[in-house]
Amino acid sequence: MTLSHLVDGLAQRGHRITIIRPRQRQESPRYSVTQRVGCRQVRLPGVPIPGYPQLRLGLPAARRLRQLWALNRPDLVHVATEGPLGASAITTARQFGIPVTSSFHTNFDQYTRDYRIGWLKPVVAAWLRHVHNRTLRTFVPTHDLLARLQGEGYENLRLLSRGVDTALFRPSRRDESLRAMWGAAPDDPVVIHVGRMAAEKNYPLLFRAFDAIKAVEPRARLVLVGDGPLLSHYQRQRPDAVFTGFYTGINLARLYASGDIYLHASITETFGNVITEALGSGLAIGAFDYAAAHEFIRPGENGLLVPVGDEAAFLAQAVRLVREPALRARLAAAAPTAVSTRSWDTIIDRFEADLLDAVTDHHRPAKLIGNPNSKIGNLEIPSTSRP
Repeated sequence: MTLSHLVDGLAQRGHRITIIRPRQRQESPRYSVTQRVGCRQVRLPGVPIPGYPQLRLGLPAARRLRQLWALNRPDLVHVATEGPLGASAITTARQFGIPVTSSFHTNFDQYTRDYRIGWLKPVVAAWLRHVHNRTLRTFVPTHDLLARLQGEGYENLRLLSRGVDTALFRPSRRDESLRAMWGAAPDDPVVIHVGRMAAEKNYPLLFRAFDAIKAVEPRARLVLVGDGPLLSHYQRQRPDAVFTGFYTGINLARLYASGDIYLHASITETFGNVITEALGSGLAIGAFDYAAAHEFIRPGENGLLVPVGDEAAFLAQAVRLVREPALRARLAAAAPTAVSTRSWDTIIDRFEADLLDAVTDHHRPAKLIGNPNSKIGNLEIPSTSRP
């Protein structure tokens, strides 16, 4: 979602963008080029991510990148995902003398614990630091993460926060007919969660929190929005929950706004767009005090926070949101204000300026040709993510 907003925003500002990414399961040609509004896409071979077959990992592609960039040299390469494809793009860009930047989107080192390969965490952490420190800028989504990465030896860090579409995610999207489909009466509390059905999202704690809620309010409903490798497992485990599947756009906005409480149990987010979307949708939020929740929630005013990892406190705050309807209503009413000025336009303007600054820094030792403040022109964005 973040990449889509950045690509669309940069294209609207006149930049010519190419996305280089691994081909997903439903895409057959070995090499292919497709068009999206405002950008060109190059799809390369990939392999399923272990434990997450819905997504494919980009493979090293130095030869293909050299061919592409020899024909159409970009002014900047931005690496959106720190995998083998992104690493080969950094090496190739440096060989070509092209400025290259990167984004820290995912705490891959922390995921090792969730996928039972915790012994690899130091190796993964070292790999991530090495990859990013070979770029002119590494963009991170929160001040806390920026400080943490600085302490771990990352260089040239810049803030790239996240926006929220408040015209899309707003309380007026609430749909009582949708709630009725979930078996919820107008006054029944609905707990909603949006995210990947994957190990790193800490669903076991979310389920424990809902069980604690049901013990004090049997009418409560749990609605889970999303897809992922553990979907079928959770469907079998929790027949009392409503599983909607994966949604985007206005349908996703309706789902958010039709809930009452948003519980966020994950402790591995770099940002957590769901927090800002839930705030915009007018939900009472309970979350751990880090990432987007730390940045946007004022405890007791527009949401509830507990220390990271304090599961007992997380369960207690979940129950409190049900036991105290007046508190829930007050938090929900204040929630949209927290993100009312956080537009994607502002975020993308800052990102564009930082990219232009990186290009200027790259060329500063040599004689500048042309106007360094002109549009970048061609952007290449190697990515492991879906388009």
